[in-house]
Amino acid sequence: MKIDVRINSLMPDNGSIKAIASINFGDCLAVKGVKVMEGKNGLFVSMPSQKGKDGNYHDICFPITPEFRSQLNSAVE
Repeated sequence: MKIDVRINSLMPDNGSIKAIASINFGDCLAVKGVKVMEGKNGLFVSMPSQKGKDGNYHDICFPITPEFRSQLNSAVE
């Protein structure tokens, strides 16, 4: 599957959020509001989330398999 990442805005270098992006999956699905984060193991993708009734944030959409998560993280590096 082709993954097209478009960086919408770059963030200042003082936090873990490096950019806000949109991702198109195979010219079939677009996800906006994706965060590119800096973690202890390098860059990774943080999917859009919303605050639940329990006070915690929950991803709205997310990769189901570890292989696809790896492919998604590789697309932003």
